[in-house]
Amino acid sequence: MGTHKNAPLTPKGREAMVRSVIEGGLTHAAAALKFEVSAKTVAKWVKRFRAEGVSGLPDCSSRPLSSPSQTQPATCAAVEALRRHRHTGKQIAAEVGISPATVSRILRRLGLNRLAALEPAEPIRRYEREHPGELIHLDIKKLGRIGSVGHRITGRYPGAINRHHGIGWEFVHVCIYDASRVASVQVMPDQRKESAVAFLEAAVAYFTRLGVRVERVMTDNGSCYRSKSFRAACKRLGLCQIFTRPYTPKTNGKAERFIQTALREWGLCAGLPELRPAHGRTAQLAPSLQLAPAAW
Repeated sequence: MGTHKNAPLTPKGREAMVRSVIEGGLTHAAAALKFEVSAKTVAKWVKRFRAEGVSGLPDCSSRPLSSPSQTQPATCAAVEALRRHRHTGKQIAAEVGISPATVSRILRRLGLNRLAALEPAEPIRRYEREHPGELIHLDIKKLGRIGSVGHRITGRYPGAINRHHGIGWEFVHVCIYDASRVASVQVMPDQRKESAVAFLEAAVAYFTRLGVRVERVMTDNGSCYRSKSFRAACKRLGLCQIFTRPYTPKTNGKAERFIQTALREWGLCAGLPELRPAHGRTAQLAPSLQLAPAAW
């Protein structure tokens, strides 16, 4: 299949073109017609081959040898110093006497175009409760019900119609035991306070059967966890409830990470559409939990 006029040739293609002129005796016009480039392009590569040989056929850098209009290093240093004092781009431009666009380019090149770059990265703080029962993590993941094979298997295609609109949702309530990462999971019909209380009671009963007395429960700031019913349930069960920092999911990172593992190993796995849509996924939850701890 031919290439477009003036389409770039590979170094090997250029070598073949040049040798067809030098060794094969083709004219520039004939070589241009054969390799579907312009005669000017043939002449350029022949000239470079005569001067540098095969080593001259690869593409060269287009960077200029000199840039007279480039911003002076002293100006860049002044821009950086002002930025580190948290000046805005417009303030820096006014003080240094250059355009805001130039300031923006300099800051982007220095990696200081965002004020957040001036703050040192917060160190990763990992923790683990030492004593059994000190803390459990609770969280909820919303999953769409399975009606049939969907886009995760077939992929999106033009003109696709959502045939499962209104099919509904399932809510996976997750509890992670901080000290040992033992998980308790239930699929509930909603994420209301009644479901949250029922799951909390079931999770505490589960750990009681394992011989562990739970002392604290960590949740996000969802309405079901902030409800009076949930607070009363915690008091009735002798639990101290603590909340994650708002809009900071990493505060509850153990539950968040387990949810990702559960989705990969169970909730969104490729074989699920072959199961009975109504309860096939839920039926596979218990076997999947047997494999989950080794995966995360």
